[in-house]
Amino acid sequence: MLPGVVRVGEAGQTAARTFSRAAVNSSRYRSLSTARQNAASRPTARAATPSLTSTRSLNSAVPRTSALSAASSPTSNRIREIVAQTISNIGSKRETAAYLRVFTVTDQQFAVIKVGGAILRDYLDELCGSILLLYELGLYPIVVHGGGPQLNSLLEAAGVEPQFEGGIRVTDVKTLGIARKLFLEENARFIERLDSLGVATRAIQGAFRATYLDKEKWQYVGKITEVRTQAIESSIRAGYVPILTSMAEGDDGHLLNVNADVAAAELARALKPLKVVYLSEKGGLFNGEDKKISQINLDEELETISRQPFFKFGTRLKILEIHDLLKDLPRSSSVAIIHPSDLEKELFTDSGAGTLIRLGDRIQKATSISEFKDIEKLKAALVGSSQGLDTEASVDTFINSLEEKKFSAYYDDAMQCIAIVKPGGAKQTMAVLTSLSTTKSGWLSGMMDNIFTAIKQDYPTLAWAVDERDENLAWFFERSDGSFHNDGRVLFYYGTSMRSDALVPVYEDFLKSGQATPSE
Repeated sequence: MLPGVVRVGEAGQTAARTFSRAAVNSSRYRSLSTARQNAASRPTARAATPSLTSTRSLNSAVPRTSALSAASSPTSNRIREIVAQTISNIGSKRETAAYLRVFTVTDQQFAVIKVGGAILRDYLDELCGSILLLYELGLYPIVVHGGGPQLNSLLEAAGVEPQFEGGIRVTDVKTLGIARKLFLEENARFIERLDSLGVATRAIQGAFRATYLDKEKWQYVGKITEVRTQAIESSIRAGYVPILTSMAEGDDGHLLNVNADVAAAELARALKPLKVVYLSEKGGLFNGEDKKISQINLDEELETISRQPFFKFGTRLKILEIHDLLKDLPRSSSVAIIHPSDLEKELFTDSGAGTLIRLGDRIQKATSISEFKDIEKLKAALVGSSQGLDTEASVDTFINSLEEKKFSAYYDDAMQCIAIVKPGGAKQTMAVLTSLSTTKSGWLSGMMDNIFTAIKQDYPTLAWAVDERDENLAWFFERSDGSFHNDGRVLFYYGTSMRSDALVPVYEDFLKSGQATPSE
């Protein structure tokens, strides 16, 4: 494959979510969607040197047993088809298919969704409609809810002033009794609404075992010590959506109050889901300029974020708690903070809707071949991402060329992702991204986003060329300031304008060869 070619097979669809958290230009995205769909069945055939290549394969695990596998009747299949079409209207058919495959062909549970009391009060219809869509697709989230605002109202009506210590509700006997009654009522109202829509639900009691957090300080507030997952997992296998309150059973038999965020985190630690979703009226986290933060890759960005003015109070606590949670989950897991009306958009489109948080991976950097600890590992990564009859010979030639020229390579420890940038020179001053390869795990863990962030820090201007048939062109569009299209190829660039002198030689080479050619 020629330098600068991106080749993405159908399996590459599985990681679309990792790619795109920046805002998508809607007009470009719509036209791109048509191009991707028209090109889906056309083969690519190029061979020469390692290239901008995305090699990803679906998890080979057998899909977990669920109502999805059992629902094989023509009627249920038709319902699933209609629902899938409804969701595809939010984004594209490619995106919908990609995420359905990610969510169903895996051994991990699908999602834990935390629902606050304000969501149950103000957005119940939107929430239940979203759960209905997931249910019809054979996806069964584990839902845990609280009832904070309603509890405050009931306490005030009973002449009890709500008390908080360190952000945690002090729960005396009277408060506990009111809370228990409220949670049961809210749980029943929630389930009744889902049942009316045809969603099979199961109220799960006794899932949380807890000890007193600090009886003297907070009284009947629990610290979860055990999550009993058997009833939850058996409900999902039988095709039910489990609905839980955040109440826990104490060691001494007393009922204990637990914060719903904490309960959701403990559920996630026990069940290891692909997604952890916190529904929020605000729809995400916001920076100091009151702009929504689209994505955070903690391993790469936490240190930088912690120095920002907005990293304080509730935002600081939330990010640190999520960081602790993700360290206990598989690298493929992520946490999303979204508005309830955006649940489908968050789950089934590249651009998402709220704030996506994942660990990602710290990125290594090399500027000479001698800095690679394992050349054979480097070769294997490049060979595995290339297509062509003479792949190994091409990789050897490419690596030999790196011994003679300046470059910057970005990769993770396992070398699941690697990108190689060649800097500009006297004749052609713009840096060029010449090689980009990754595995499925690399996409899912957010490493490609981390790599691109590292590249952008080192190279304020950059160009690269991509085949128009690449199914993930949206990701490249989002990371560029502009693009040119010619003869089935797309030239992307950032950090400069389309009329800049630096871009002219790159553009001219692109018209001649279809590539972004680095300076010699």
